[in-house]
Parts: sequence; C-alpha cells; structure tokens
Amino acid sequence: MKSAACTHRKSPRGWKYAIGAAVVAALLGSTACRSDTAGGSDATRPSGRSSATNSAKPVETAPSKPGGTASPKPGGTSGTPGGNGGSGPVAACAAADLAVSAVKEPADSKEARHLLITVQNAGDEKCDLYHYPLVRLGADARTTVPVIKDSDPDPGKPVTLAPGKEAYAALLVSGGARDEYEAHTVSLRLQGRTPGSNASKPMDVPLPVKTLYADDGQLVTYWTTASGYALDFIMSK
Repeated sequence: MKSAACTHRKSPRGWKYAIGAAVVAALLGSTACRSDTAGGSDATRPSGRSSATNSAKPVETAPSKPGGTASPKPGGTSGTPGGNGGSGPVAACAAADLAVSAVKEPADSKEARHLLITVQNAGDEKCDLYHYPLVRLGADARTTVPVIKDSDPDPGKPVTLAPGKEAYAALLVSGGARDEYEAHTVSLRLQGRTPGSNASKPMDVPLPVKTLYADDGQLVTYWTTASGYALDFIMSK
C-alpha cells in the first residue's frame, strides 16, 4: 500500500506546467510594461519641442538709475544762466533794447533848463541799468555832465527794468554858471558795472526844443524808477 506522501506528489509534468505558466505570465507582464512606456500618456511622452514655459527667455530689464526718477536739468525756465526769468544774473541793458526820450519840466516852461530823460526797456528780457547816464550836451562837449552823488536811490545796486518798464534821469541844462553855450544835440552812454565805464555807443536823445542853452552848472542824476525822485534834485536849482 502506497503512502499518502506518494499519493499527493506532483509529477514532473505538473512541475513543467507550473513553470511554463509562470514564464508566460512574466512575458505578458514585460510586454505590458513596454507597451506603457512606448505609448505612454502625454505627461510622460517626450516632446519634439520645449514647452512654452521652458522655451520663453527671461525678460531683461534695464537697471534702475540711482534716485529712481530722472532729475531735472539745471536751468529751470529761460536760459540760459540768467535767462532772466529764473534765478540767474540779469544782463546789463543794451542800447539796442532801449527807447530814449526827453521832456522839459515843467512842460509849459519857456526855458528848457530842466529835462527828464526817459529810457524804456523795449526788449524781451529784463535788464540792469548801472549808475547814471554819461551825458554830453552839444556835439563839441569835451566832458560828460557831472553827477549829483546824493541822487543814487540805492547805492551800489543797479536799476532792473522789466520789459516795457521805464527808468529816469533828471538833467539840469544850466545852473546859472558862466560860459553859456548853445547845444543842439544831447547824447548819452550807458555804464557797465564799473563806475565810469562805457558800456554802449552814444545814444541820441530827442530834444523837446531845437536849442538848449547850457553852461558849466549842468548836472545829472542817477537812474531811478521814480521820475519825481529824480526831478527833486534839479528843480530847486
């Protein structure tokens, strides 16, 4: 009688069947893995071009300048230094920018002993008048008219004229002195910053009369923007 162990022992054919089934299963699994890898999903399948995120180049920005915003150019509004509308120095008045005239004071006087000389800024920029006009009475005058030193309204400072504004200087033609002579012309020169300097060519002053009777007592005042102030220095003479 055979034992139970011998009854249940598998035959070599059974072992072969089991091994064969295992091999087939392994082959099928390997085939499935290769199929998944070759086909794959869109997430794992390699692409022929890079994605938009990876292919986009980083945007380069210019480095910011110190200060953040651009600083304004110096100069502000005109000019140029002195553009005269800003804080720069004001240029000296030029003869070409001034309109000159003269009237006698008082207007109804028979003698033209007292004249009020007026200059108006006819230019587009404000300008400075320095000291007093260098006046000559008559074409043959050898010297300029002496100035009344006390008539300087603001010693050491020029008179600044805005466009269209006027300045005045009072002229005493004759002071009752000797050596009277006839003058048919009056001319003036502008001064520069240095007292006594000539800063312009002679400017002819239109006269209210044809002939002036001048003498050695003639005098002139400093420039001022107040005509009455200038006249006070000569009307009593």
